Amino acid sequence: MRDEYDFSQSVPNPYTQSLKKQITIRLEEDVINYFKTLASETGIPYQTLINLYLQDCAKSQRKPSLEWV
Repeated sequence: MRDEYDFSQSVPNPYTQSLKKQITIRLEEDVINYFKTLASETGIPYQTLINLYLQDCAKSQRKPSLEWV
């Protein structure tokens, strides 16, 4: 390892704007099972599928349809 490094020619990381933020979210077990089943069918991790679905909802500005019983 060097004592000093020259970073004068370095460039900023282009991916820092798209970093994900870790949160805690409570989901019902059937929702998790649905995405886990979908994950096993597609080969995509279930957390990635949930993120993709939520991204799609946000981009299309889809609002949930709620029925209060």
